[in-house]
Amino acid sequence: MARHRSIFSLILVLLATFLISCGGPSAAIAPPTYTAIQLERIEEYVPKIQAVRDRAAELKTLINKKDWIDVSNFIHGPMTEARLSMTYIIPNLLPSAQPTARQKTRDLLNHLVKIDQAAGESDTQLALINYREAMEDIDQFFKLLPDTNAEA
Repeated sequence: MARHRSIFSLILVLLATFLISCGGPSAAIAPPTYTAIQLERIEEYVPKIQAVRDRAAELKTLINKKDWIDVSNFIHGPMTEARLSMTYIIPNLLPSAQPTARQKTRDLLNHLVKIDQAAGESDTQLALINYREAMEDIDQFFKLLPDTNAEA
């Protein structure tokens, strides 16, 4: 009988230990936020992207004028620099925003390639369609960025 009591006591101790370790209050996890360094790095590249976005009408004008050499120059110059800046921002975004940001950057590259191909074929319609899509990609990327004015 003493043997049964010691086994029973051991089982109760193990059960109590298990329940206490699992039953504690759950720690509240703070939502992820941006560090000052991340915000600083993002702020460094956003103006470069915004400057190209502000010049987007130039690209549309070049396409409409069928100035294919300058269209290609604009794509390989300022637009590629904007895409590069977007790529530099991605690691500084919250982990939840990074996959979408990467996809928007890839989409932008695909649309720029299509504009360049359309320029090579002198296809104004295809170039304009992809121009609109490229601008939408940049706008969607901006929506993923933190409001640096509110957090700084």
